[in-house]
Amino acid sequence: MANILVIGCGDIGYQVALRLHQQGHQVTGLKRSALSISTPFPIFIADIRSASSLVSLPSNFDAVVFIVAPDSRQAGDYEALYDVGLSNLLEHFAATEKSPSWLMVSSTSVYEQNRGEWVDEASMTEPASATSRWLVAAEKRLWAASDRNCVVRFSGIYGPGRDWLLRRAAQGESIQQEPPSYTNRIHSEDCVAILLFLMEKQLAGLALEPCYLATDDEPASLWDVMSWLSEQFAYPHPSALPVAPDAPQNKRCRNAKLKALGYRLLYPSYRDGYGAMRPLSAAEG
Repeated sequence: MANILVIGCGDIGYQVALRLHQQGHQVTGLKRSALSISTPFPIFIADIRSASSLVSLPSNFDAVVFIVAPDSRQAGDYEALYDVGLSNLLEHFAATEKSPSWLMVSSTSVYEQNRGEWVDEASMTEPASATSRWLVAAEKRLWAASDRNCVVRFSGIYGPGRDWLLRRAAQGESIQQEPPSYTNRIHSEDCVAILLFLMEKQLAGLALEPCYLATDDEPASLWDVMSWLSEQFAYPHPSALPVAPDAPQNKRCRNAKLKALGYRLLYPSYRDGYGAMRPLSAAEG
């Protein structure tokens, strides 16, 4: 069994840490503040943005899961975690005899393509937003640190407690219909399962690819998704939002590399995932 550090114990990070603990691994969670619930594994309280708060952090970990959440969508908050925080952590482990392997959660926001193109792990990542540029820089830093380190780019996460699209559907929003604007999703339960799947491969000594794109099997236009939700949950049918013929269309994400490694999705499409969720009332939306 391995000694694993999970940095960031939000809803997904905590579930990953808990499942690793249940599998028999020695797990430590790292959070900026204490959890409101008791945990079966220790929580190390530290702010990774401050090198001094990491001084007493053990350094004998076999693996690290890096799944942090910035306080906001401001570039400074991304810089604080993905540049300053990551640098502090890498320096902390630099002096160890055997540095841990890393599994970092990133995002498909690193792809700037917006004409409906298909993207995969080899596609260009030159995002316009400063927040996504900090993600790209963090990815490159981890890869430069060790060829054992792996990045997982999640598309839009949904599931219990992540019902943003359901709220929009319940309100009967006007939606871009033509040209289609594509959406890419991954269920939160698949996020947890994918990280556990890759960690198992990593700990077994399998040489993983530097990056895996984690998304479901069915990129779809927002119009199609919202129309399906309206029929499934008796919401108002969306109306077509007038847009220019050259309006942005986002991109479509491929998951072929992850599936070729052997992962099988729990929720292969938005119909599987949203169909299992509790519908919201118009008041909740």
